[in-house]
Amino acid sequence: MKSILTSIKKMLGITEDYDHFDQDIIMCINSVFTILNQLGVGPEDGYLIESKENEWSEFLPEGKQLELVKTYMYMKVRLMFDTSTLTSPMIEAINRQISEFEFRLNVAVDPEKKEE
Repeated sequence: MKSILTSIKKMLGITEDYDHFDQDIIMCINSVFTILNQLGVGPEDGYLIESKENEWSEFLPEGKQLELVKTYMYMKVRLMFDTSTLTSPMIEAINRQISEFEFRLNVAVDPEKKEE
């Protein structure tokens, strides 16, 4: 799936044609892009989306080892957008996975690693 918004909505269990929450989800997605930028992932000057027209290829270069950004985005948006269906142990497990992904993203974009 190419569209950032559509893919995150799908992972949240929201159909593409249901757009009632699109602006809320876009706000959450853009917050996560800010976090990713601070982790050193993505364009140096940051990135944001405005609609379902924005695609992953605009943010992630093809063939890079950053595909976990998509799952990371989903997990962060899920915790921001809707935790009503999650139990405390589920939230804790998601937060542990988010922490691991942040570590792995840091390793993937480590400038010292690139210089080697």
